[in-house]
Amino acid sequence: MRDEIKLMRDFGAAFNRHDSQALAAMMTDDCVFYTLAGEHEYGNAIKGADAIARAFAAVWAAMPDAHWQPLHCFADGEHGLSHWLFSGTAADGARTVAQGCDIFTFRAGKIASKNAFRKQTPNR
Repeated sequence: MRDEIKLMRDFGAAFNRHDSQALAAMMTDDCVFYTLAGEHEYGNAIKGADAIARAFAAVWAAMPDAHWQPLHCFADGEHGLSHWLFSGTAADGARTVAQGCDIFTFRAGKIASKNAFRKQTPNR
């Protein structure tokens, strides 16, 4: 369980460094990221470590100060939960601050899926 908690924390640190290569290295090649919003009840599914890394790069381009502050992490060996506080500023100056969580599935010491959930707040 400690390895999975470290993996989730390292993933968050790579996100905060805007390091897409490090993110991809922590995911299985067939990893799936279920986004916060999208066309389906699960948001949208972005498949593959490289595609997920590109999606995060788009977040950083849109919000260069995007930051994920970890609050709590829990893991049972197969699944993990990361509770976090996100903040970022869009190009138009709109500031987003939101609390949320990710539910992770692990396989072979890597992230096999990441399912994101967030409380939506008005932009400031």
